[in-house]
Amino acid sequence: MSLALWLSRRPVLPVLAVVAALALPLSGGGEGGAGPADAVSALVVGYCVLRLLRERRRPLSRTAAVVLGLPVAGTALAAMGAVSPGAGFAGLGRYLQVFVLVPAAVVLLLRDRRDVRLLVWTLIGLALWEGAVGVKQYVTATGASYQGEDIRAVGTFGAQDVMGMATVVSFGLICAVGVALGGGTAPTPSSASAPTPARERVIAGVCALALLLPLALSFSRGAWIATTLTLTVQLALSGPRRALKVGAVALAAGVVLVGGLGVGTAMLQERLGSITQVADAPDQSVTDRYTMWAAATGMWREHPLTGVGLKGFPEYRDGHASLALSSGSDTAGAGAGFRRQPLLSPHNMYLLVLGEQGLTGLLCLAGSWLALLVLGLRGLWATRTTRAAGGREYGVIGCGLLVWLLVDFMYADIGGPSTVLTAVALGLVAWWALVGGAERGRSARIAAGGVPAVPVARGAGVL
Repeated sequence: MSLALWLSRRPVLPVLAVVAALALPLSGGGEGGAGPADAVSALVVGYCVLRLLRERRRPLSRTAAVVLGLPVAGTALAAMGAVSPGAGFAGLGRYLQVFVLVPAAVVLLLRDRRDVRLLVWTLIGLALWEGAVGVKQYVTATGASYQGEDIRAVGTFGAQDVMGMATVVSFGLICAVGVALGGGTAPTPSSASAPTPARERVIAGVCALALLLPLALSFSRGAWIATTLTLTVQLALSGPRRALKVGAVALAAGVVLVGGLGVGTAMLQERLGSITQVADAPDQSVTDRYTMWAAATGMWREHPLTGVGLKGFPEYRDGHASLALSSGSDTAGAGAGFRRQPLLSPHNMYLLVLGEQGLTGLLCLAGSWLALLVLGLRGLWATRTTRAAGGREYGVIGCGLLVWLLVDFMYADIGGPSTVLTAVALGLVAWWALVGGAERGRSARIAAGGVPAVPVARGAGVL
């Protein structure tokens, strides 16, 4: 079978290639910028454009175009005020890639529930791979440096992107929990060997439990907080009875891993304890973060509407930061030598946008996310009121991924090779909010005797 025929039958395959490219090892001495997956994502966007031109159809409805295109306005305005044309162009390209182009391409290339299922399990598979590499790094002391020991699990992303593996594992854990809670998918005639719903839920549950260990060994406080809150939301959406059962299993697994097996007990307890000390006795990394947050806020006060321009934070940082800011963070291990990594962002997505794009950019970007959250929750509610369980797991996953990002963005921002996975995750979120969940809402209105609504994304796949 030719490649063209494969792509015509399964247009989601290029999206899966983006996820697979993240499993490739990166050079330890890189700058932590774009990687192979970014190049593949550009090809995916180009393929999607060519596909739309060939089919000559309107890709998205007005609602979907506004929601996905809203970040363009604030980003383009901030690009015009950048410190240099090159910085403005680079920043504009990055923001459009992560928050507009790749998510829109994912929405358009996901045709039906089987495509979504493939993407979800690919994310879980990537998380298991990166998690396995991370556990091996901890056991063999070949990971990134942490408190003088090379034990921090970073997967294939290296010491320059210590949040990379934690992000991948968190996404995989959210997807696995969503499948385990959402009811699974039934076998299709074209896939008679597919697992039964009960079997798929069990497999997903086992994968979720397996991913708890590498997430713990990432020593990422931000990922721990975001994942804990997200899983709590997912459990709440699944119902109180199921939430109690799954919560009991997760608690038992945590006791076995940490209490029974003694997995990183001392360091994990110290790292967990440091979460409550961010105000009373913060370490240097927390102090640096607070200082950069204050610097970003100072930039916004001077330029409240449009900010200092894209990629402007490093240029204006020293003029707004106090003397408490260190010169950089130390990175080493995972195949790379010691290096002093400069602090070029405030590690807070909201403050980064506020400082560089002003209130205009923040309202546009956060408005798009809020719209996706509202639409996603509405679609998820429709599956509950109509008792239409089919596809509900993808609503739990989509809403979960967005909640994780919204929480994680409070102490992290975009940057590094793993950023492209954020774009793919946002595409999955947008698919549920604008296509899958909207179709469930349409079914609910039909069942209630109302007037059928027009699908919000013409030509895209539905449940």
